[in-house]
Amino acid sequence: MTDGTEFFYNLSTGSVEEGRQSPATDLMGPYASRAEAQQALKTAAARNEKWEQDNDAWEGTDEA
Repeated sequence: MTDGTEFFYNLSTGSVEEGRQSPATDLMGPYASRAEAQQALKTAAARNEKWEQDNDAWEGTDEA
């Protein structure tokens, strides 16, 4: 974020918005760059997978 600009990924349209333009319920972010916002769904999926693995390990049900 070089000049304070924030980017958001719009879940309804699949597009990246510069600044908050849509209702918060439609947005993921803020992100520091357009590129980060474009990867929002991949980032969320990777985090969810990691959390699931951590949870399985915590519960002793991991298959590793």
